[in-house]
Amino acid sequence: MQKNNNATLTEGTFLSLISASLKGISQVILIENVITGLIILLSLTIYSYYLGVIALISSIIGTLIGKLGGADEDSVNQGLFGYNSVLTGIALTLFLTGPSRFVIALVGAAVAAILTAALMHVMKNIAIPILTFPFIVVTWFTLLVSYRLEAFQLTTGLVPQDLANWELNIAGATNWLEGTFTGIGQIFFLDNPYCGALLFIAVFWAGWKFGLFAILGNGVALLTSYGLGGEHSLIFMGLYGYNAILTCIAVALVFREDRHSFAPISGIIAACVTVPVTAGVTTWLLPYGLPALTMPFVLTTWMFLGARKVLPKL
Repeated sequence: MQKNNNATLTEGTFLSLISASLKGISQVILIENVITGLIILLSLTIYSYYLGVIALISSIIGTLIGKLGGADEDSVNQGLFGYNSVLTGIALTLFLTGPSRFVIALVGAAVAAILTAALMHVMKNIAIPILTFPFIVVTWFTLLVSYRLEAFQLTTGLVPQDLANWELNIAGATNWLEGTFTGIGQIFFLDNPYCGALLFIAVFWAGWKFGLFAILGNGVALLTSYGLGGEHSLIFMGLYGYNAILTCIAVALVFREDRHSFAPISGIIAACVTVPVTAGVTTWLLPYGLPALTMPFVLTTWMFLGARKVLPKL
């Protein structure tokens, strides 16, 4: 009987870990849903099997750090210790090369979970969510380390550029349908529209409102970036869309309270704001050869959520 009880306990612990880890994957899009996380994982695996493996292991690492570290059980089970680890593991796998990149990616995932815990403590008094800031900090610093430590090897795609010689070239083909699906895909660094379509299914599975605001966020970002004269290659690769999607969902839906009567409108406006913020952050980082990641989402969402402390109906 004792063995059966131990086996049941072990099985329950394992299922709890997997459930929280899948939610960690879905929390990248601000959603707490096991099935959504599973569909996202499927999309990642279809795009690249090793990205799917890295994403799952990274989420498990983050979740285990939360569990073993004694974090609030509800927070752990909601996947809040996994999502920054997921993004960090994927990003470092893609932006680094060499024999050590997978090890570095998983260590980075662990560091992201620890930084997540630290920032949860720092920001709890101002009641502003940390969002994906730990992922951004860990990824940027790890990429910069490559200029000083030989074990860290950058891919050839990340090259510092001199702004003095920069020329804007907005020429290029327009493909609105592809831009619609690559925008959501770029949240997970996926530039495949079919994988993007699967991600939309994952979002709609969690609720039609999530899907609606994902579509609206991406749509207004496409129109805004095109209307402001952005580079067509970046627009239709989804590089202006993914931050807008996350921001729209965050401002309009996830962090909305009942008294926020204008929250849907605020979410759409916030999605538009991410376009110039993305352009500015991308330009700021060019001399360092760093990607913008989700920093436009974090900055814009913090601005609107902070403003709500003074403008409660926003």
